[in-house]
Amino acid sequence: MIKKEIAHIRKHFRLDNEMLKIHDIFNVYIMKESNEIYHYERQPFALVDREKQELYMANFKKLLTGELDQKMYELKFQEEADQPSQVLLHQGLVTGNAEEWQDLMLLLVEKMLVDTKYEQDTVITFVRGQYSRPTKSRNEDAMESEKNEMFANLFILCSVNSTEQQKKTLMFDYVEREFKYNVFVDPIIKLNTPEQGFFYPSVTDNYSDVNRILYCSGRANEPNWHFIEQVLNAEKTVTALEERAIFEDIVKEVVGDQLDAATIAHVYEEIHRVIESNEEEEPPKLDYKDVERMLSTSGVENVTMEKVERAFQNVIDDKNYEIKASSVLPKFTSKSIKIDTKVATITVSPQDLKYVRQVSYQGKRCILIEVDEDVVIEGFTLNTETL
Repeated sequence: MIKKEIAHIRKHFRLDNEMLKIHDIFNVYIMKESNEIYHYERQPFALVDREKQELYMANFKKLLTGELDQKMYELKFQEEADQPSQVLLHQGLVTGNAEEWQDLMLLLVEKMLVDTKYEQDTVITFVRGQYSRPTKSRNEDAMESEKNEMFANLFILCSVNSTEQQKKTLMFDYVEREFKYNVFVDPIIKLNTPEQGFFYPSVTDNYSDVNRILYCSGRANEPNWHFIEQVLNAEKTVTALEERAIFEDIVKEVVGDQLDAATIAHVYEEIHRVIESNEEEEPPKLDYKDVERMLSTSGVENVTMEKVERAFQNVIDDKNYEIKASSVLPKFTSKSIKIDTKVATITVSPQDLKYVRQVSYQGKRCILIEVDEDVVIEGFTLNTETL
């Protein structure tokens, strides 16, 4: 599953969209005190109040928002598992009986309750439906509608949302003309911040892949491994943050832990070039040969293929491991890098790292940044000193 396929699915989660049909919705309420099912209900999605439908759609789009390997992870199912969830999900996918689908989802909920203590009352929402997409890209000049030939994909989506108690409030009653103290006992379901969930089955080249599932985490680089392994019975994966650490350890193994800023900038520029020049649907990956070429091109001396291959073997015990190039780029927003010191935090783009130096001045370590214009702080222009 690639970024474009996820984006295509996400954009269709809106009301009155003939390209996506949700057949049924099934909600299960879990009490935190007992960690048991307090209530559940199922109904056709078409019979849900429109205002509720809009809230659910916004929640589903939120669940499917984020970067691959950071908030969303395409996972393979474990080959050997007791009561595998893949079987439950596949049966729920193909059954035409809404009651049977409900019973299968309840079995999944029971797996969610094993060895798990929810800190708040929690609502688990399942929907099943179908989305479509054209078999060919749209041709504005074609007389034939693009909807004549479609890929139709059945799916099951699950969203796990916690609840919160409403705050005590002081209100003014216009009729009685008095101030009133109100306590709301009904909890609010936090549909704008799903804790986690999944979309089954995954999709590859427009076709459903029933052997894979898309797991969605509420927080970047913090997947719930217990949920992944014990509930979904899926294999663990590597987050983008972990892959970045792997790359850093490999580079340190080859050249040491000290590099000048210009060299680091060249490395990032090479990685960015690889990503931009990639013409394949699958995101580009870096093996030990690619890393050796990048380091050599960036001006690192005494780098050999054997050194990098050995570093891969030492760090991850697999010389043939491939790192996603997108995971190696800076993990900060706007593709920027943060330089943290006790005095200040400096943010620069990777290509501007070449203007940053760490120098020794009067026996103290200092950061030197080359600039083309005067520096203005709170409306005042700094004096230019000659060292």
